[in-house]
Amino acid sequence: MSQATPDLAKPAKSAETFLPISGARRAKDKLATLIFTLCFVVAVIPLIALLYKVISAGLPAILNPTWWTNSFFLVSPSSMAGGVGHAIYGSLIQALIAAVISIPLGVAAGIMLVEYPDSKIAKPTTFMVDVLAGVPSVVAAIFIFGIWISVLNFNLSAFAVALALVLLMLPLIVRSTEEMLKLVPDELREASYALGVPKWKTIVSIVIPTALSGMISGVFLAVARVMGETAPVLILVGYTASYNYDVFQGNMASLPLLIYNQLSNPTDAGQYRIWGAALTLVIIIGLANVLAAFASKALAPKTK
Repeated sequence: MSQATPDLAKPAKSAETFLPISGARRAKDKLATLIFTLCFVVAVIPLIALLYKVISAGLPAILNPTWWTNSFFLVSPSSMAGGVGHAIYGSLIQALIAAVISIPLGVAAGIMLVEYPDSKIAKPTTFMVDVLAGVPSVVAAIFIFGIWISVLNFNLSAFAVALALVLLMLPLIVRSTEEMLKLVPDELREASYALGVPKWKTIVSIVIPTALSGMISGVFLAVARVMGETAPVLILVGYTASYNYDVFQGNMASLPLLIYNQLSNPTDAGQYRIWGAALTLVIIIGLANVLAAFASKALAPKTK
């Protein structure tokens, strides 16, 4: 006598067939959706208003071709002439110097925390990164002022600003590197070890290339983060209306410092420069974020 077998081809009934959604649950779901939508709208409205004000007030300045290359050297405070080329150069060179110093240190620290967690300096490094992540920019600037200028007797300069930016960039780069390395599957490491590849070579040839897209994206975001800092440039360097190519001495302008300097300019030209510099800074930071997205997509590991 044959035993009846269940029909395996027949699809199982969904949970909703047995447990229909009640009216109260549907009402709660709609209420939660409405609340989150309202919160999103409330958060976006100030952002849209701010962007509208910056764009509308700063657009006349950035549409002037000389705005991107000229400086305010020998330009009257009430004149609409000149440009922020010197400030753009200052912001970029300070961020570049900070990136050159902080990227190797941050990437090395992130690799050490993930690949060598039993190291004696792993816990102190984690503690210091957590401390730096919570340090305000003004504290970092005062620390560099106390060490670099008061103790070592160096001059106020763009390099001192870059050192303060290093302290602000390091925790961002370390954390982004650490998180990206943690996403690399352990199977890749184990397969490399099984083939007899040393650990250091596995890290260099397999782990880092796999996580490279996220690491570079984190670096771009860190650079964009520090370019808008105001406290380091207010404390560690003075403003100048002309180009200064010496990063170790003399004043050097930057976009945040130029905006602060023009706040005391009561003329229409002052407002023109303030909003134009603000929009220029927004554009540069936006481009850095776009580059981060493109770099992340271009360097992502290919599945085929």
